[in-house]
Amino acid sequence: MLKGSIVALVTPFDNDGSINEKKFKQLVNWHIDKGSDGILVCGTTGESATLTHDEHKRLIDLAVKETAQRVPVVAGCGSNSTHEALELIEYAKKVKADYALVITPYYNKPTQSGLYQHFKTIADTVDIDIIIYNVPSRTGVNISPETVLRLYKDCRNIVGIKEASGSLDQITQIASLVDEKFLLFSGSDETIVPLLAVGGVGVISVIANIMPKETHDLVTFFLEGKLKESLKIQLYLYEIIKAMFLETNPIPVKTSLSLMEMIDLNFRLPLCEMTPENQGKLKSVLKKYKLI
Repeated sequence: MLKGSIVALVTPFDNDGSINEKKFKQLVNWHIDKGSDGILVCGTTGESATLTHDEHKRLIDLAVKETAQRVPVVAGCGSNSTHEALELIEYAKKVKADYALVITPYYNKPTQSGLYQHFKTIADTVDIDIIIYNVPSRTGVNISPETVLRLYKDCRNIVGIKEASGSLDQITQIASLVDEKFLLFSGSDETIVPLLAVGGVGVISVIANIMPKETHDLVTFFLEGKLKESLKIQLYLYEIIKAMFLETNPIPVKTSLSLMEMIDLNFRLPLCEMTPENQGKLKSVLKKYKLI
């Protein structure tokens, strides 16, 4: 069962804008060595919106091969087109990714009925375990707890959700409707402990990109019943978690990795470098946490 700290891995680019596959492989191995419990590729933090389909497929393939079954691979496969999402998910299945993370369709803002049909069509077509990704601040649409329950009941391979609505009430409602087999993941690093407290199994994390051991320990301690130790880490990480959102994710976390000399600082437009003022704030926090 997928659980623990799943890093939402960045995509390192070269100065010419191409994917730096060597750095990507190094990051995968670093995370395994530091205790990350799984690798998510081609998510929001991986700048999936600017990847071509061929690049998307290449990163999924690289992740599967490089992890070599040491940790599960979650392939970000969403799209606002059901047809396009299916193409990516079918590829993830082909190369033996363990899970597909499927975002709610963005921009076209489907109804709850449309959301149900989107995920139901995907689940019926491709035999791979699917995790719904709900992030209304990015997509403009919120999948309701009732729709999540309906999909979970009707689709044997819809196994969980990454919940990034920011609503603890919604998270709690989902937990109250499903059973203990449903995989409830936090999509917001600042609310990992509250989500675990209502039955969650882990986090799909931004902060794990730069603090993988601490994020792993936070979740593991909670799941082992060491609640005080888990809460201590959650509160300790709060300031640096907030610093990762001084500007749009993944700008600050990629800047952090660059300052830590782990990647070159390159984005694809329309994302760009941080303002000097925010970069100064970020450096101050990174120094406080002894990362640079």
